Amino acid sequence: MKPEEHAAAFHLADDAAAAAAEFLSHMRDQRRASRHTIDAYARDLANFGAFLADHFGRPATLEDLIHLSPMDFRSHLARRRMEGDGSRTLARRLSALRSFYRWLERNRGLSNPALSALRGPKLPQNLPHPVGERQARDLLQMASTAEENRPPWVAARDAAVLSLLYGCGLRISEALGLTPADIAPLLENCSDILRITGKGGRTRLVPVLPTVREALARYVELLPMELKPEDPLFRGVRGGVLSPRIIQKLTARLRGALGLPEDATPHALRHSFASHLLAHGADLRAIQELLGHASLSTTQIYTRVDTASLLAQYRKAHPRA
Repeated sequence: MKPEEHAAAFHLADDAAAAAAEFLSHMRDQRRASRHTIDAYARDLANFGAFLADHFGRPATLEDLIHLSPMDFRSHLARRRMEGDGSRTLARRLSALRSFYRWLERNRGLSNPALSALRGPKLPQNLPHPVGERQARDLLQMASTAEENRPPWVAARDAAVLSLLYGCGLRISEALGLTPADIAPLLENCSDILRITGKGGRTRLVPVLPTVREALARYVELLPMELKPEDPLFRGVRGGVLSPRIIQKLTARLRGALGLPEDATPHALRHSFASHLLAHGADLRAIQELLGHASLSTTQIYTRVDTASLLAQYRKAHPRA
């Protein structure tokens, strides 16, 4: 992209726009950030540039960026709030700006202490909503049942995907990103471990239960199409790559049939994997590794879930509660 195209994309002067583009390249090539993160940061910087262009009456330069005041940043966030941004979106926008300014300081020797004076919006603490152990089993059992309008291989596919979410704690994107080559050692009884590449390009090893292996083997046996080793493993009924939306619709249908709450989603099965391990005595650090969390503090939220369940049982059972 030419410098003038960068300037138009970020609504910044040429020098600032070139720095923004170089920062995003750094995030992609060196920090190994996901495409979704790169796209979000690009939008955040473009929104910030558009605000500054309106604020100054012209595209902002690098010199402008290092002399912005705390009020300038607060005004940007306040405008985004007025235009409908929630607290989590505002927090991400502020995080993108902080990352950009840290990069400017390290790579261009430019800093702006005004950012350190800002506090992010207070975020609500949303606890995960795992399903119960029996409910998880019922979901998997019903998913594996072939129906008149659902071929046996589709039922086997759905059961295999949900088994990976609950039995291995995978994100839905991680499960749908598997290839025949990834699971070949499992099916050949050469290994009981999956190598998963998750958020931020982090790789982890996940043990595979015999029931999950059996679900994968049944799906591969019934799959009516030939796949190359590097192809996505899970396919739609027309042969294309399986969309996460199909699994979300499946889970919605199953939870309706089983009378489960609306928060019984595919991701809730991953939460259930962690919560049920913790409830049965698994070490929190081991759960962190299995989930692929970069920080233990992210995993610690499951201790709060378990405490919440304990308190609920206490209030239900104690005669004076």
